[in-house]
Amino acid sequence: MASRETPAEIFKRALAHAARSLAEQPDLEVVFSGDGPSLSGHRAVLPHPPRELAGPETSRIRGLADQLALRVAHHDESLHNRSRPSSPEGAQVYDALEQARVEAIGALALNGVRANLAAVWEQAAQRKGLDRLADAASAPIADILALIARQRLTGDPPPASARAAVDALRAQIETKAGVDLDKLAAALNDQRAFGRVARAIVRDLDLGDDVGDVLDERDEQDTDEGEAQAANEGEGEGEEQSLEGASAEESDRTKQDSDASDAAFAELEEDETGQPPDDDLDTSEGDRPARPEFRDAGLAEPAYKIYTTEHDETVAAEDLCDADELGRLRAYLDQQLANLSNVVARLANRLQRRLLAKQNRSWTFDLEEGLLDVSRLTRVVVDPTAPLSFKQEEDTEFRDTVVTLLIDNSGSMRGRPIMVAAVCADILARTLERCGVKVEILGFTTRAWKGGASRDDWLRNGKPPSPGRLNDLRHIIYKSADAPWRRARKNLGLMMREGLLKENIDGEALMWAHQRLIGRTEQRRILLVISDGAPVDDSTLSVNSGHYLERHLRRVIGEIEAKSPVELIAIGIGHDVTRYYRRAVTIVDVEQLGGAIVEQLAALFEEEPRSPTKAAIDLLKAPPAAHAPPPKPGPARRVRGPVV
Repeated sequence: MASRETPAEIFKRALAHAARSLAEQPDLEVVFSGDGPSLSGHRAVLPHPPRELAGPETSRIRGLADQLALRVAHHDESLHNRSRPSSPEGAQVYDALEQARVEAIGALALNGVRANLAAVWEQAAQRKGLDRLADAASAPIADILALIARQRLTGDPPPASARAAVDALRAQIETKAGVDLDKLAAALNDQRAFGRVARAIVRDLDLGDDVGDVLDERDEQDTDEGEAQAANEGEGEGEEQSLEGASAEESDRTKQDSDASDAAFAELEEDETGQPPDDDLDTSEGDRPARPEFRDAGLAEPAYKIYTTEHDETVAAEDLCDADELGRLRAYLDQQLANLSNVVARLANRLQRRLLAKQNRSWTFDLEEGLLDVSRLTRVVVDPTAPLSFKQEEDTEFRDTVVTLLIDNSGSMRGRPIMVAAVCADILARTLERCGVKVEILGFTTRAWKGGASRDDWLRNGKPPSPGRLNDLRHIIYKSADAPWRRARKNLGLMMREGLLKENIDGEALMWAHQRLIGRTEQRRILLVISDGAPVDDSTLSVNSGHYLERHLRRVIGEIEAKSPVELIAIGIGHDVTRYYRRAVTIVDVEQLGGAIVEQLAALFEEEPRSPTKAAIDLLKAPPAAHAPPPKPGPARRVRGPVV
């Protein structure tokens, strides 16, 4: 008999359906985690609902779901980033106004959404302490502007806890930006027009330099060209026919542009020696600005390089937090994934049986010591003077294997994906250790969002063009290959730590894990990569082409697969990694991760190990050419385990 659903499960299912309906996206993935709320592509992460479903916290979670769904339905991220101001304060105000826009669209359409969003704002104002400020004029300007814009767009007054802070700054804000604030309502349903008004408000309030002047002209030109094109296409035809023709033409043009881009990218794979002119590199300090792509300009992109390795670090997990915190994080991981652990454990036991079955046991008989050979006891019964016979099991070569699990520790893995990856790594390490297979567990992320100390150095040095990678790497050793599982068990709890997961530079992480494997003496070396997306680092991509990191990852994978004795596998969580790796599998649901890992490893162990080629032997002597050296440990961290 199937177990009845709990009220919390019913609430989660209903909330997920409502979010998909509001987002107008039937494939929107809605998950619940202690790290919510967040939105990554078509994956919305929400906090777990409370035990008591009647209360303000439940309304807040509904409001958070509505916020994410409305952003999916009414927000274009590429358009937003293209015109986002470069100054930090200006960017915060611009983001807050855009969020107020998408929320206003939902609030004006549905009263239930309006009530849910009001609950979110009320609790947000209380958590930020807007009602406890010693000086109301010191309130965060982005929040105050968002509340003023919300009132102008929907008529809803600020929450009671934030009313004093809003009133303290309202007169000053409306004196400077009142005229442009009045224009927001007219542009509510046009993100491009709304963005122009928002940039004007940023300029009115002197919140930093803005890219608006140039972009305003470009937007107007695009609008004029679009209107002229529509008029020309519609001449002599009905409105409906004109729209259909334009749609078909646009579809054909998009396909041709895509094919041309793929061809240009293939050509660039063969040549990376050229240097672009300085004018083609945008060196502004904000998020990824609008810039010409190298392939669009028909230019060869520079070779991958690193601005500085001074701030990179390779660090043991236990050095990033104290033992007590690791214990608490590990306990939290065990609590969250108790049910999943049982499923993965059963899969791991199946893998263990398959591996042990492949170990062809051989025995040496008629020895004077060892294990008693009971099959020959009949001789003693027949002739009591006959000596006892013993046997001894011989060692097998199957055990000479090492497996490295390289886990993506980027921010998009937050919540259920990183928890599932951690528990899978934990159980598989235990299982393979029983079979005599050594396991190493590594993670990769960055030390900071949007650049860190490396970007600061670049700015102090006058923003030299073509700087290459502009962030501080953090490579984490959760378990070295020679460490027993019981000693490294707590380290995996570090993946649950708030603030650890940031950005991901996959190419250099793959080089690092590969170099560690190359230094091992085992006959067979296997590298399993677990990731949920392409490499992303906003600081690096803001001054290089959009495919700079992805292109480097392709080259690293190509060299390993073509030259190295290391056997490379990849598992993509909701992301197609088969376009990068020759041997890969993509899973849609993180619950499939355990089974995917087990099947991939089992299939590998059923094959014969690859014999090293001459190119592989050369690769053992030196790291891959045309790449930067492995990251150096940071000065403030102590490195444990062998780093090759």
